[in-house]
Amino acid sequence: MYELSISQKALKALRKAALEIASKIRERLNDLAENPFSTPNVKKLTKHPGYRLQVGDGRILYVVEERLLVVHVITIGHRKDVYR
Repeated sequence: MYELSISQKALKALRKAALEIASKIRERLNDLAENPFSTPNVKKLTKHPGYRLQVGDGRILYVVEERLLVVHVITIGHRKDVYR
């Protein structure tokens, strides 16, 4: 099982999200802690290091540090804004 490290930017976005969306995101974060690579809707980013996880119209961008078994959640946001 991986340890989750969530950035302040991601925590702020999670607090601002609607309750229904925030609960879905929390469920998916728990899935990431179990296995960050075989979770459905995960793709490796091409222009940035790391991966993205699709949650409805939202995205979770994260980087995995295999050696330490840590998933660093960089940002959470709507798909139109998260890659900027």
